[in-house]
Amino acid sequence: MFGKLKGYRTDGNKVYFEYEGSKTSPVLEAITDNIVNVLVDYTGGGHRTRAVEGELGKRLNAGKNASEEELLTQVAQEKSGVILKTASLTVVVGDDFMVDFYDKENQPLSLAYRGTRNLGADLDKASKELLSKEGHGISDRAADYPVQELRALDAKDCIYGLGDKTGVLNKREYEYEMWNSDIPDPQEDNFKSLYKSIPFFLLLKEKTCCGFFFDNHYKTFFNLGKECPDYLVFGAMEGNLDYYFIGGRNMKEVVGNYTFLTGRAPMQQMWTLGYHQSRWGYRTEEEIREIARKLRDSDLPCDCIHFDIDYMDHYKVFTWNPDTYKDGRQVISDFKEMGIKAVTIIDPGVKLEKDYYVYEEGVKEGYFATTPEGEIYVNEVWPGDAVFPDFGDAKVRSWWAEKQKFLIDLGVAGVWNDMNEPASFRGPLPDDVVFTDEDQPAPHKAIHNIYGHNMAKATYEGWKEYSGKRPFVITRACYSGSQKYTTGWTGDNHSIWAHIRMAIPQLCNLGLSGLSFVGTDVGGFGSDSTPELFARWIQLGCFSPLFRNHCAVGCRMQEPWQFGEEVLSISRKYMNLRYELLPYIYDLMHECEQTGLPVMRPLVLEYPEDEQVRNRNDEFLLGDRMLVSPVVEQGAREKLVYLPEGVWYDYWTGETLEGGQSYIRKAPLDTCPIFVKAGAVIPKYPVRTHVGKEKDELLILETYPGEGIYTHYQDNGEDFEYRRGAYNEYRLINHNGRLDMEMLHEGYQGYGKIEIRNKSQK
Repeated sequence: MFGKLKGYRTDGNKVYFEYEGSKTSPVLEAITDNIVNVLVDYTGGGHRTRAVEGELGKRLNAGKNASEEELLTQVAQEKSGVILKTASLTVVVGDDFMVDFYDKENQPLSLAYRGTRNLGADLDKASKELLSKEGHGISDRAADYPVQELRALDAKDCIYGLGDKTGVLNKREYEYEMWNSDIPDPQEDNFKSLYKSIPFFLLLKEKTCCGFFFDNHYKTFFNLGKECPDYLVFGAMEGNLDYYFIGGRNMKEVVGNYTFLTGRAPMQQMWTLGYHQSRWGYRTEEEIREIARKLRDSDLPCDCIHFDIDYMDHYKVFTWNPDTYKDGRQVISDFKEMGIKAVTIIDPGVKLEKDYYVYEEGVKEGYFATTPEGEIYVNEVWPGDAVFPDFGDAKVRSWWAEKQKFLIDLGVAGVWNDMNEPASFRGPLPDDVVFTDEDQPAPHKAIHNIYGHNMAKATYEGWKEYSGKRPFVITRACYSGSQKYTTGWTGDNHSIWAHIRMAIPQLCNLGLSGLSFVGTDVGGFGSDSTPELFARWIQLGCFSPLFRNHCAVGCRMQEPWQFGEEVLSISRKYMNLRYELLPYIYDLMHECEQTGLPVMRPLVLEYPEDEQVRNRNDEFLLGDRMLVSPVVEQGAREKLVYLPEGVWYDYWTGETLEGGQSYIRKAPLDTCPIFVKAGAVIPKYPVRTHVGKEKDELLILETYPGEGIYTHYQDNGEDFEYRRGAYNEYRLINHNGRLDMEMLHEGYQGYGKIEIRNKSQK
């Protein structure tokens, strides 16, 4: 396609290449020592990134050098091609725009694949007819994409990331699509798309690691060795070849560099880390009040109840249903007295109704998407005929941000954005529906994957401006970079064992993809949970960053007391444990903001050289010092657990276990196997019903035998004063049970009391 390399020219950290067979000049740009952008500008519009924001994003979109620092230490022509070097990377660009990446020791990180795609043969007509008669779907034969990149694969390469895709942790030999999709059917391993589009993956080789972020907002395709074991391919039918190669000494550094590029999740209010109760189907104020009373009467900790679509007046956003939910301000105030926050759902679809203030304002100002002929585009969602805000327009985002005041003034504590793929009932939005991409019109097919991202950004900015608190925004659909504005959940899962099994790799891959504060609907959203399944899911939920129990109308109710006294007791045990662990999880959220590392981690992130963990789907790490191995098989009362290198302690029994091997552990219904690494310090709270003012009264430090250093973080848990120095940071040095404490930063009130508890060896 490109042909022979004729020459190159440099412009700061950019290098432009000229080829015999192409009028387009590809360009490589060093963004940092470890990040190189590759751009083939087929559209002529340059970068149109919405994932990379701030000053870096502005410079990229303006066509300027991303950095004023001189990052390229060498650019020279040699026989192998043009050699580009930074302090950490060597890049070789040759004929046909083949781009090879090496580390500074010249170890290969990723090489271009120099063969052709193995597209295979199409099915003959007779076979297609037979398959069709029996109801089988027929996939079209693969084809070259107008925009595509092929990278060589080695036999032992593993691939992780890509957001909330179904299936297993290691994505090698699977194929996926990035097209935000609302699919309520039970999601299976062969699903190519789900609600989120995060086109970033990590490539783990035997001794090195790197990442690729394909920043193309159109529908994109990833075939990760399924088509041919010798290569992976990512591509699109439209847009630019615009990808970032991301290096690092290990997986953790690659994740850190990716989140440096696309942004890191800010600290959340501490209460958001507590237990959330929800259901689509709390039909009246009396019913949702009864849920709150029952939680407290059952001695169950809870910080939040979510209000689904029933609270709205005929499903109109930014309204309250006065008939069934009566006085919203009063019920929310009463909940606050119980230590329970309210979070309300908001969908993007605005009801088409004369005299409805949100609709009338949007029509007057031209804030809704249109048909190519200029008419407001109409589809159907919950309120019936509805129109769709054009969140790609900064004016619309400001308007939507201002609308959040309706909820804030009622006392609502956060927003749950749903249906924002965008979903619709009368078929999907046509590709040619007209939206805005900041400074120019853009068709739906170019905006679809960033629609939820733009909605989350508008929501976050409104809550930040008008509430004075750290915004709690939860979303179903998003794109790379959305972690700056929102948490997420995996959408409409089902109460089936296949989905609790899938939850672990799904949440771990989301964390590796930058979206760390995530969870699944505990117990499953659709179908009917069983007591055993719910008990096991509440154990998994205890250690998921977002801990929300949610299910659908028409399904079995699944508040913890719905399953009998045994399951209620198990639920209380793990909900209490969650509240004990809040300061530890909060520390991990702070670490995430600083480094980009997720709260919930696959074992391979911490132990990438251990081949035993590269395909480990049924256990994970909470931070780097707690290992959780939930039971995810029906009827199982034992669990085969693998412990990586080092010494570990059984959380429940204190038993010492040597790592690097597997153990069969007893796991009755009330037991989730948990292990703590030697030398760990685990900060804890006493058991409580909710996060309250007493959070700073007592801190418990559990120390485990061994040597270790731990940093504990403390602030008010509510606002952004910590960014102005209002926080404490403690260094805790564990000398085999003897704890030395050093104050690294003092800017907030200290704890009333700190209690040290040594976990003795057994």
